[in-house]
Amino acid sequence: MHATLNSASRTPQRLRAAAVLLAALLAAATASADGDRRASVPLLPKYASECASCHVAYPPGMLPAASWNRLLQDLPRHFGTDASVDAATQKELTQWLTTHAGSYKRVREVPPEDRITRSAWFVREHRELSPATWQRPMIKSAANCAACHTEAEKGDFDEHRVRIPR
Repeated sequence: MHATLNSASRTPQRLRAAAVLLAALLAAATASADGDRRASVPLLPKYASECASCHVAYPPGMLPAASWNRLLQDLPRHFGTDASVDAATQKELTQWLTTHAGSYKRVREVPPEDRITRSAWFVREHRELSPATWQRPMIKSAANCAACHTEAEKGDFDEHRVRIPR
């Protein structure tokens, strides 16, 4: 009889443990199914020092590997600026960016001129903004993510933390 009571009293604990395990498995499955979109990759220090010295260190998942390859091969003419780096750094950056590049559905398509701001998903996400918004002195261009996305420096572009300057 004692064993029966003991076993019965453990049932709620087992159910709670099973529920926690199931929740963890569902979260992992959702993250896998969602692909790169939610994956957060810690920034490569060299990427942060080289690229973030001029603009936000865009998360590598924002562009497909083909775009990152082309951008890194043309650093002397990087959107009108000479962003040249030594060969070893270029190789390291290319390897890291292409390894962590976007491969999920919305990023798989190569945007015009390999510009994040010209990608279909970017245009769709920002469609409610007028062209005049991008010209505001505190924003200046669509590429200035940190002007509105308060956590952009951390790779967080959640729409709930957007503050559009006037």
